[in-house]
Amino acid sequence: MAQEVSIVSGMAGRYALALFELAKEQKSLDKVAGDLKSFADLVAASPDLERLVRSPVFSAEDQVKALGAVLAKIGVSGIAGNFLKLVASKRRLFAVQDMIRDFGKLVDRERGVTRAQVTVAEPLSDSQLSALKDALAGVSGGKTVNVDVKIDPAIIGGLVVKLGSRMVDGSLKTKLNSIRTRMKEVG
Repeated sequence: MAQEVSIVSGMAGRYALALFELAKEQKSLDKVAGDLKSFADLVAASPDLERLVRSPVFSAEDQVKALGAVLAKIGVSGIAGNFLKLVASKRRLFAVQDMIRDFGKLVDRERGVTRAQVTVAEPLSDSQLSALKDALAGVSGGKTVNVDVKIDPAIIGGLVVKLGSRMVDGSLKTKLNSIRTRMKEVG
């Protein structure tokens, strides 16, 4: 448990850890992770649902009632459904996205998976993505690496990789800024 605590913290981490331990005990990590992803995707796609989740204006009873209807509609029940309703009843729904993210970290650690956030100026080809995954697997001690790619034309070229607590900025934008700074120091 001490190992899990080190990757999550705060109130959201405590809720995520409790859910993780329960789901693991019940041998339903995959089901709970899938249900939470469905809910998170729905919140991201629905401004009204996001307002319900984030707004302190709604009472706990209203949130639980509305959430129950939404969860029934998308087929989320069992451990994940009960967890989300508990979070709503405790007036902690505003932090549910952090709880879901922390739960994902715990599940990844359990499966020996690590996540990398990669920012690129243009979409990567399949071969580039495969080569990047292989390189990151070597750096991460042979763990499976799931890569989340974000396209940001502002970096001009190259890439920025975040893997755990490490970050490597190989973007053209950063290199140009570095050259500009050195030229100002000389001139």
